[in-house]
Amino acid sequence: MSKKKKICALTTISKTMDWFVTENMRNLAENGYEVTLICNMEQGFKERNADYAKCINISMKRGVCIKDLITMPFKLERIFKKNKFDIIYYTSPNVSLYSGIAGKAAGVKNRVYCQYGLRYVSYKGVKRKVFKAAEKLSCSLATTVRSASPKNRQRVIDSGLCSADKIKVLGIGGTIGVDLKRCDEIDKADTRKRLRAENNIPESDFLFGFVGRINADKGINELIEAFLKLGEERKDVSLCLVGMFDDTNKVNDELIKKAQASEKIFFTGDVPPRQVYSHIAMFDALVHPTYREGFGMVLQEAMGMSVPILTTDVIGASEVVERDKSGLLVKPADVKALKRGMERILSDESLRLTLAENGRKRAEKHFNRPLMLANILEDLNGILKEN
Repeated sequence: MSKKKKICALTTISKTMDWFVTENMRNLAENGYEVTLICNMEQGFKERNADYAKCINISMKRGVCIKDLITMPFKLERIFKKNKFDIIYYTSPNVSLYSGIAGKAAGVKNRVYCQYGLRYVSYKGVKRKVFKAAEKLSCSLATTVRSASPKNRQRVIDSGLCSADKIKVLGIGGTIGVDLKRCDEIDKADTRKRLRAENNIPESDFLFGFVGRINADKGINELIEAFLKLGEERKDVSLCLVGMFDDTNKVNDELIKKAQASEKIFFTGDVPPRQVYSHIAMFDALVHPTYREGFGMVLQEAMGMSVPILTTDVIGASEVVERDKSGLLVKPADVKALKRGMERILSDESLRLTLAENGRKRAEKHFNRPLMLANILEDLNGILKEN
């Protein structure tokens, strides 16, 4: 491209931008794009990204916010008209709806909705209908939709949310992939010892670990209950939950109290994206009992770190891992099934080694970050060339 193309990436909060977008945008900037980032920015976000992007901080809230729904499309429309972006590129439910409305009103020619998850599938009744309608509107306002996985794409088509010709999956799915170089730089033995000591986790215990938002959708109720039952039988196991508490779909208060009172369950709080690999290094197995998933970035990261995986047989997660080859799959929202899976992975060292080795090979083949970023660059160049 002889002239720099102007792209604007949007998420509701900067955590989402850090996790799924900034590495991609940095790569685009290195390949001839003029980049703008818009989100609700935490302290330090601008400083981390100012070397390659213009950063616009807009206060937005996660979850339902009527005020944002009314005001944000107008704010974004003004920004879009002023900057005359060639393409807007957005993810996360709230800002995707606002951006779609504003982008169409401002006449932005290329509106790319990165559909990294479907929030409505966890809801029931009227709430499900409302959020499904919002999802359909976001799809209709976009000129292009990029789904996180083939099964998610098919669900969207079958549900009538989007036409098949508008929605596509890059590679076999995912977002920005795994930084395998970073994985290999980590001294796993030293990191395991250091982080366990920092978090008061017994060094000799078998450690099940979770990374992500601590909410009901991620299966945390079942995880805590299954672990507490397992702990009644085995005294050499611990559980570590890495991530922020998410009030949009809260975990059962009584279970959280039991977990916090337990001497074998540990909460680290939120950690920056670059520290996730290190925290996974201290796990003996990653447990990800999610109800729904776009594709499961933390599963790919565990594969990169050669850590065996136990997750649920749901769309997204079941596409990252191959059953009994690169991960174990259990029924979602089922405490007994989850406990059996944990017992199986705990008792079989040979199985753990096989899952870890196959997971790493799968990450190298499909999820290596340079490959994923190249896929996105090629896709965006193609979109702009067509228009």
